[in-house]
Amino acid sequence: MKEITFRLKRPLKVPVDASCISPDILGDKTNEEILSFELWEGNRKIHLSDIFTVEGDAHTSSDDLEIRLVGDMKKVRRIGRGMMTGSIEVKGDVGMHLGEEMASGRIIVNGNAGSWVGSRMKGGSIEIHGNAGDFVGSAYRGSRNGMKGGSIVIEGNAGAEIGCWMRGGLVRVKGKTGTFPGVHMSNGTVLVEGDCEGRAGAQMTGGKVVVLGSLPSILPSFVFEEIRDKVKVTEEKLSGPFYTFLGDVNENGSGRLSVKVSSNPQLKWCESYVETLED
Repeated sequence: MKEITFRLKRPLKVPVDASCISPDILGDKTNEEILSFELWEGNRKIHLSDIFTVEGDAHTSSDDLEIRLVGDMKKVRRIGRGMMTGSIEVKGDVGMHLGEEMASGRIIVNGNAGSWVGSRMKGGSIEIHGNAGDFVGSAYRGSRNGMKGGSIVIEGNAGAEIGCWMRGGLVRVKGKTGTFPGVHMSNGTVLVEGDCEGRAGAQMTGGKVVVLGSLPSILPSFVFEEIRDKVKVTEEKLSGPFYTFLGDVNENGSGRLSVKVSSNPQLKWCESYVETLED
C-alpha cells in the first residue's frame, strides 16, 4: 500500500471544504496534479498547495492508497466524502462531515471530530480516538436518509442525536452521549457504553438502542417488555441484565431500547412482574 501525507502549512481561520481529499479522487494522480486541485477556503477558491504540503506518492490505484493528514484540521470539512475504497488517517482533530456518504474503506482519527461524522454513510468504517460532535451517522435536517450501513466507533464522548433517521449499520460510543440517540431510527444499532442524557429512541420505528450507563428516564411512549440476561450487538453478546422496552408506540414502532440494570436503580420497579430471558 502506498502512502501520501498532507501537512498543514499554516493555521486555518475559516472552514475549508476538502471533499477532494479521498482515495477515489487522488488515486493514480501525480503530486503535481494533487497540489493543483481547487477547494474552497471560506468564500475563496484556492489550490490545495496554498494550505498543504504533500509527501509521498499517490500514483497507485485508489484501493491501494492510504492518505494521512497531519495538523490541526478542525476547520477542514468533508474529508473522505463519498469514498469507496482505500484508507484515511488523521493525526489531529478534524472538522465536520467526515466520511459523509462513504460507501467503503476506512477512516481513523487520532483526535476529536466535529459534527455529522458518517452522515448518510452506506458502508466502510470510521474510528474516532477522541470525542465527536452532534449528529453522528445521521441524516441532514429535512432529510429522512440517515446512515444505512457500515460502522462508526467513537472512543470518547459524542453529542446529541446520534443515529438520527438511521436505517442500518452500527454506531458505538464508548463514552457518554447527549440527548436523543436513535431518534427516528428504523434499523441498525446504537450502543452507548457510558451515560446518556436522555430521550433515547424517541420516535424510533425499528432497530436497537442499548445504553450501558445511566439513562435518567424512559420516554412514556415505550412499553416495558422484559429483563434480559444478555443483549446482542452485531456478533457480540453484552452481559446484563438489561431492562428492555418496545417502542416508540406513538409511531407504531417495534424498536428495542435496552438499559443496563446495574446502572439504573431508578428503574427497579420493572423487576416486579417480568421474566428474565436471554437475547
